[in-house]
Amino acid sequence: MKYHHLYIYIDDNIETYNKITDLLGVKPTKFEKYKTSKEPDNKYDLWAYSVETEDEEPYFDFINKFLNILEPKFEDLKKLGVKKNDILFWLLYEYDQQCAMEFHPEEMKRLGESGIVLNIDCWQLDKT
Repeated sequence: MKYHHLYIYIDDNIETYNKITDLLGVKPTKFEKYKTSKEPDNKYDLWAYSVETEDEEPYFDFINKFLNILEPKFEDLKKLGVKKNDILFWLLYEYDQQCAMEFHPEEMKRLGESGIVLNIDCWQLDKT
């Protein structure tokens, strides 16, 4: 299983969160957070969009898909206080026998020129 995440760290403001949702035109992913008793029920410090894929599915070109969402909106995001270093692409890969990834030079070049960070975490599926 692969989990492709687009994260935008924001100012914990529901108005900013909703404006980003409207601006980008995709429905954000809601994550269940582990909370302490002191945390409020709603936190809006992270806007996230996620796509899950199985290994058997065709390759999901998440770098280009996410950049297609973001690039036309960089200036508008900036007006909302979002800087490029507030944006993160994160690939989480749960593998069975081998962890193998391939990225094409064009998408790596495009990602590098965007100034967005890519994180990758991999772990072997626990079969017990």
